[in-house]
Amino acid sequence: MQIRKSFTFEAAHVLPNHPGKCARLHGHSYRLDVMLEGPLQQGGPAAGMVEDFEVVSRIVKEAVVSKLDHRSLNELIENPTAENIVVWVWERLSQQLPGLAELTLWETRKACVVLRKGDPLTQTG
Repeated sequence: MQIRKSFTFEAAHVLPNHPGKCARLHGHSYRLDVMLEGPLQQGGPAAGMVEDFEVVSRIVKEAVVSKLDHRSLNELIENPTAENIVVWVWERLSQQLPGLAELTLWETRKACVVLRKGDPLTQTG
Protein backbone atom coordinates (compact mmCIF):
# COMPACT_ATOMS: atom_id res chain seq x y z
CA MET A 1 0.00 0.00 0.00
CA GLN A 2 1.14 3.56 -0.65
CA ILE A 3 0.58 6.84 1.14
CA ARG A 4 1.47 10.27 -0.18
CA LYS A 5 1.83 13.67 1.45
CA SER A 6 2.62 17.00 -0.19
CA PHE A 7 4.70 19.88 1.15
CA THR A 8 5.55 23.32 -0.23
CA PHE A 9 8.45 25.69 0.17
CA GLU A 10 9.73 28.85 -1.48
CA ALA A 11 13.37 29.08 -2.48
CA ALA A 12 15.76 30.87 -4.81
CA HIS A 13 18.72 29.57 -6.76
CA VAL A 14 21.22 30.19 -9.51
CA LEU A 15 22.29 27.42 -11.89
CA PRO A 16 25.96 28.31 -12.45
CA ASN A 17 26.39 26.04 -15.50
CA HIS A 18 23.16 26.97 -17.26
CA PRO A 19 23.56 28.84 -20.58
CA GLY A 20 20.22 30.68 -20.30
CA LYS A 21 18.18 32.77 -17.93
CA CYS A 22 18.46 30.24 -15.07
CA ALA A 23 22.06 31.42 -14.63
CA ARG A 24 20.54 34.50 -12.97
CA LEU A 25 19.07 34.52 -9.48
CA HIS A 26 15.42 33.44 -9.55
CA GLY A 27 12.95 31.62 -7.33
CA HIS A 28 10.31 28.90 -7.36
CA SER A 29 7.33 27.80 -5.35
CA TYR A 30 8.33 24.16 -4.97
CA ARG A 31 6.00 21.26 -4.16
CA LEU A 32 7.46 18.09 -2.71
CA ASP A 33 5.39 14.90 -2.84
CA VAL A 34 6.59 12.19 -0.46
CA MET A 35 5.42 8.61 -1.03
CA LEU A 36 5.86 5.78 1.44
CA GLU A 37 5.12 2.17 0.71
CA GLY A 38 4.62 -0.76 3.02
CA PRO A 39 2.21 -2.99 4.86
CA LEU A 40 -0.37 -1.77 7.33
CA GLN A 41 1.08 -1.67 10.82
CA GLN A 42 -0.52 -4.22 13.12
CA GLY A 43 -0.04 -2.61 16.51
CA GLY A 44 0.83 0.56 18.33
CA PRO A 45 -0.41 4.07 17.66
CA ALA A 46 -0.13 3.65 13.87
CA ALA A 47 -2.13 0.39 13.73
CA GLY A 48 -3.97 0.15 10.43
CA MET A 49 -1.65 2.71 8.79
CA VAL A 50 1.45 2.47 6.61
CA GLU A 51 2.72 5.43 8.65
CA ASP A 52 0.97 8.18 10.60
CA PHE A 53 0.64 11.30 8.42
CA GLU A 54 1.57 13.41 11.46
CA VAL A 55 4.86 11.52 11.80
CA VAL A 56 5.60 12.04 8.09
CA SER A 57 4.80 15.76 8.40
CA ARG A 58 7.01 16.25 11.43
CA ILE A 59 9.99 14.48 9.85
CA VAL A 60 9.72 16.20 6.46
CA LYS A 61 9.19 19.65 7.96
CA GLU A 62 12.15 19.29 10.36
CA ALA A 63 14.60 17.60 7.98
CA VAL A 64 13.75 19.36 4.72
CA VAL A 65 11.21 22.18 4.63
CA SER A 66 12.73 24.11 7.55
CA LYS A 67 16.14 23.94 5.82
CA LEU A 68 15.01 24.93 2.30
CA ASP A 69 12.12 27.35 2.80
CA HIS A 70 13.02 30.98 1.98
CA ARG A 71 16.67 30.11 1.33
CA SER A 72 19.12 30.47 -1.45
CA LEU A 73 19.59 26.83 -2.36
CA ASN A 74 23.14 27.54 -3.54
CA GLU A 75 24.08 27.89 0.15
CA LEU A 76 23.27 24.18 0.65
CA ILE A 77 23.67 22.51 -2.76
CA GLU A 78 26.52 23.28 -5.15
CA ASN A 79 24.48 23.11 -8.37
CA PRO A 80 20.84 23.19 -7.20
CA THR A 81 19.08 21.71 -10.20
CA ALA A 82 15.75 20.03 -9.45
CA GLU A 83 17.53 16.68 -9.82
CA ASN A 84 20.25 17.59 -7.29
CA ILE A 85 17.69 19.04 -4.88
CA VAL A 86 15.62 15.84 -4.86
CA VAL A 87 18.76 13.76 -4.19
CA TRP A 88 19.60 16.10 -1.28
CA VAL A 89 16.07 15.58 0.08
CA TRP A 90 16.30 11.78 -0.30
CA GLU A 91 19.55 11.72 1.68
CA ARG A 92 17.82 13.52 4.58
CA LEU A 93 14.64 11.45 4.63
CA SER A 94 15.59 7.88 3.77
CA GLN A 95 17.02 7.01 7.21
CA GLN A 96 14.10 8.54 9.10
CA LEU A 97 11.35 7.19 6.82
CA PRO A 98 12.21 3.54 6.10
CA GLY A 99 9.15 3.15 3.87
CA LEU A 100 10.26 6.01 1.60
CA ALA A 101 9.66 4.81 -1.95
CA GLU A 102 9.37 7.92 -4.12
CA LEU A 103 9.92 11.67 -4.09
CA THR A 104 8.47 14.03 -6.67
CA LEU A 105 9.78 17.60 -6.69
CA TRP A 106 7.71 20.07 -8.67
CA GLU A 107 9.77 23.11 -9.67
CA THR A 108 6.83 24.62 -11.58
CA ARG A 109 3.24 23.53 -12.17
CA LYS A 110 4.37 21.75 -15.33
CA ALA A 111 7.90 20.52 -14.53
CA CYS A 112 8.96 17.93 -11.98
CA VAL A 113 11.61 15.33 -11.22
CA VAL A 114 10.86 11.91 -9.72
CA LEU A 115 13.31 9.83 -7.67
CA ARG A 116 12.35 6.27 -6.72
CA LYS A 117 13.78 3.76 -4.30
CA GLY A 118 16.15 1.55 -6.26
CA ASP A 119 17.26 4.36 -8.59
CA PRO A 120 21.09 4.57 -8.57
CA LEU A 121 21.03 7.99 -6.90
CA THR A 122 19.14 6.62 -3.87
CA GLN A 123 22.02 4.30 -3.02
CA THR A 124 23.89 6.74 -0.75
CA GLY A 125 25.76 4.10 1.18
